[in-house]
Amino acid sequence: MSKQAPIEERLRAALEARGHLISAHDLSPARPPTGSTWGTRRIRRVLSVAVAATAAAAAAVVLLLSSNTPDRPRPVPPAQHSSPTVAPPSTVPHPVPSAVASGP
Repeated sequence: MSKQAPIEERLRAALEARGHLISAHDLSPARPPTGSTWGTRRIRRVLSVAVAATAAAAAAVVLLLSSNTPDRPRPVPPAQHSSPTVAPPSTVPHPVPSAVASGP
């Protein structure tokens, strides 16, 4: 039963040959990239944060200055809807007509 099929023998030989090509140096982690790209990315990041902070500060100053101007007219509130009202009953007695009061 130790007799292996020819395809299996060829596969084992190929895998073993591939295994001998890998060394401990190949298994070590790669070094991080160096050069001008890291500096450029850092500068772009710092500039974008600075621009965003400047824009936020300018917007805050504009809002603060515009809210404290006394010369600026305030908007007129909308008109209120008026509904007909019923006059309250009067407590003053009505005069009695003279024809009814004089009687027979």
